[in-house]
Amino acid sequence: MDFRRLTNNELEELKTEFVRFLVSNTVTGDDWEKIKKENPERAEGLIEIFSDIVFKKIISKVEYLEMKTPKDLKIFKCNKEDIELMGLKVEGDSDLDFTKDIVPEEMIIKLQSSDAKLQMYSANKKYKDENRLQEIFQMMQWGSLISDGKLFRLLRTLKK
Repeated sequence: MDFRRLTNNELEELKTEFVRFLVSNTVTGDDWEKIKKENPERAEGLIEIFSDIVFKKIISKVEYLEMKTPKDLKIFKCNKEDIELMGLKVEGDSDLDFTKDIVPEEMIIKLQSSDAKLQMYSANKKYKDENRLQEIFQMMQWGSLISDGKLFRLLRTLKK
């Protein structure tokens, strides 16, 4: 298995796609019920194959990821060969919390009303073992969420 098994809730959400997967592998509804009862290892194997297909499809389309903690915001651009990072970090005491949805104007007000400073940072790195899908999957397992990239582009513009 390349990634992880989908949870029962995730499988339920993807029920239509899973049925299509089974049919494309010549497994009918009756066959599936029989396999689950008589050969649970094979049933689990089919679920694992389907899980890998789902994750590969999703992860291959990922362009941007975000990781937020209250005082640190990391935005990643997942290129073909490497990952670019743009980040913001609050240094000092402030009510600013990146995990809350606030508009940039409110962010500035919170910073100006405190002794905190906002530090911008950036970095680039190649994928480990040139395995883009696995690295993006791992980042998502650690809490990164798929993003539209607007914030990354904004930070890149501000950096210049």
